[in-house]
Amino acid sequence: MGVYVHFTDDQKYRANNVDLVDFLHRRGEKLIPSGRDKRLASDHSITVRGNEWYDHSAESGGYAIDFVRQFYGLTFPEAVTMLLGGEQGEVYRPASQKKQEAKQPFALPNPHSDMRRVYAYLVKTRLIDREVVSYFAKAKLLYESCEKSKDSMKEYHNAVFVGYDENGVPRHAHKRGLYTEGTGFKGNVDSCDPAYSFHHIGTSNHLYVFEAPIDLLSYITLHPNDWRNHSYVALCGVSEYAMLKMLELHPNLNHVVLCLDHDEAGIEASEKYHDLLIEKCVSCDRDLSIHKDWNEDIKANHGLPAIPAEEHPQHLIRDEICRELTETSMTVKSNCSANTLSALLVKARSHLHWGQFSGVDECLREMCRLSMAAAAREYRQMDHSRNLSTVQSRLHSGFRTYENRGHLKTRLDLLESDIMALQGFERVVTAGEKEKLAECYERIASHGLKGAILLEKYRQKMEQTQEMKLSM
Repeated sequence: MGVYVHFTDDQKYRANNVDLVDFLHRRGEKLIPSGRDKRLASDHSITVRGNEWYDHSAESGGYAIDFVRQFYGLTFPEAVTMLLGGEQGEVYRPASQKKQEAKQPFALPNPHSDMRRVYAYLVKTRLIDREVVSYFAKAKLLYESCEKSKDSMKEYHNAVFVGYDENGVPRHAHKRGLYTEGTGFKGNVDSCDPAYSFHHIGTSNHLYVFEAPIDLLSYITLHPNDWRNHSYVALCGVSEYAMLKMLELHPNLNHVVLCLDHDEAGIEASEKYHDLLIEKCVSCDRDLSIHKDWNEDIKANHGLPAIPAEEHPQHLIRDEICRELTETSMTVKSNCSANTLSALLVKARSHLHWGQFSGVDECLREMCRLSMAAAAREYRQMDHSRNLSTVQSRLHSGFRTYENRGHLKTRLDLLESDIMALQGFERVVTAGEKEKLAECYERIASHGLKGAILLEKYRQKMEQTQEMKLSM
């Protein structure tokens, strides 16, 4: 039986009234002014104002819960949990400041008299090194709670992972159920401050970032050499606040290693955080588990079944398209112009109107090939080190999954905007102007790649739907 999540009317009301502008800013989304509204930079067809949104291409809209469900692909309980803070422990500003119940102050759960169940769960079930568990327990960063249900006298025991602020005051607590049957409970204590989640401070310049405390402990178990010298933080969800707070409080931390889950959500978050850190001039690497997460790697090392890693579907499509583009681009001439690309865009839109997806795909790929060749031509004329191979590599490595949401029609609109921008380079004279022209061609190639990926995603979804219908 699945887990049923109940939300009170007040919780649903507060979730639906979250200010979407504030919410999206906190999640790293870029917004563009559009009259009284804000428009998503990653999907220009979507505008938001207060707790309302509207998708102009789909001609539909609504309030905060429906937006999060559609934009992030979540279920109703997941959307409400995200908007209310949920596992991430984030609190978002309501769009309208109506009467709200006073929030209960943060308080650590009542401790149990011993930690027998915590040790049994973490050491025997999750196979984490006993000395690692003992270190965090002695540092008062980990303990066992004993709480009674409001509806009965039944006791519940959880592992509690505590986060302290710079003054040694507990500000965050993440609970993990200690029962091995079924889906284990996990969540943050009410009124947590997401900036101070479970962490360890070392003396080196390295900060290792994880989604959950058990991932953090598992990584240390797998990489025990001098681990105390380094710093670690568990985001307790996928939210960057604790990572950024660590960097703010400890200026010596100037190299971040992202160790998020090897699945679609972890990959997408890693890309976003990587770009965020690079913007802040913080060196950043990524360490990937072989299986879904670091605890699954421990299981595999002990010969136990482990959940496999999950590659991002858009990365798989990107790799196939870029491989095909590389194989066919060497014979493409570089005499590309705004008129040539504009004609291809008109054809792509016509094919899309009539549902001829293979025709759309051919147009998008041809635009990529022509634009890459043109960019390489401009760089070559400047005696720049970027040749066609470099431009192709930049197209592949520059793709970001978190930037490629929304509808194909919106991506075609962005293509049109950059193609129109080419007309401003009719009389290119300076090296700086030629470099901007080359970068404009690269952006067109990037839009073409993203459009082709969205198209392939849609085609695969249609095939799966058809297969399901035939199997019924």
